[in-house]
Amino acid sequence: MNTNSVIAKRNNKTVYRDGNRKIKVYNSDVSKVEVLVSALNQAKVEETGIKMPKLLEVTTEDGKWIVVTEYIEGTPLDVLMAEHPEKEDEYLEDFVNLQMSIHTMRASGLLKIKEKMMSKIEQTDFDDTVKYELQTRLESMPNHNKVCHGDFNPSNVIVTDKGEMYVIDWAHATQGNASADVARTYLLFSLDGKEELANKYLHLFCAKSGTTKRYVQRWLPIVAASQTVKKNADEKELLNKWVNVVEYE
Repeated sequence: MNTNSVIAKRNNKTVYRDGNRKIKVYNSDVSKVEVLVSALNQAKVEETGIKMPKLLEVTTEDGKWIVVTEYIEGTPLDVLMAEHPEKEDEYLEDFVNLQMSIHTMRASGLLKIKEKMMSKIEQTDFDDTVKYELQTRLESMPNHNKVCHGDFNPSNVIVTDKGEMYVIDWAHATQGNASADVARTYLLFSLDGKEELANKYLHLFCAKSGTTKRYVQRWLPIVAASQTVKKNADEKELLNKWVNVVEYE
């Protein structure tokens, strides 16, 4: 296993390339459960036929968990969008079409998104009144069983030289209401300072899927609250703004 070619570093892992394999080496403080759940999510979604890297191996070395998948040769969609701003609308439409195709899939073994969000809300620092409002809103949302990526943004879409699009990083995959997944994507664009692109994305998704914006926006306080668990100081103001929406509706 060649771990000389670093392609990415994250808070909890380092990612390497070894030929046609991608090697994720997790920090020693990352739990076995976290790693195995992430790998199991990948395996479950892989069975749907979605274009994604295949899971090859889960192992340990020097007390660290390692997950090996296929390496997909290509360019991340966010890089293409930055390099070719004149094609932004075209890329965004491809992005939305891809997400909609994912939402047509089913993977019954995945954690239900409402269960995950309920747990996240309980972990937040908000007072009991806000938690209650968020949990009440969450319980009222329709129950679906669509595959939701959970971190669907252009950096997790790899475009090959042939124009094929592969989706990577399925650690946060769940099953449930697609509008929750859309709300999270909207929030990710916004947190990245791309408010105009976020609004364009939401308008396009709703137009193509026949979903009302208000329906998606009802999920925003919930997904924003779940994001606060990461305790990123740079995100706090925007996230709190969205969570506080519950007080006015």
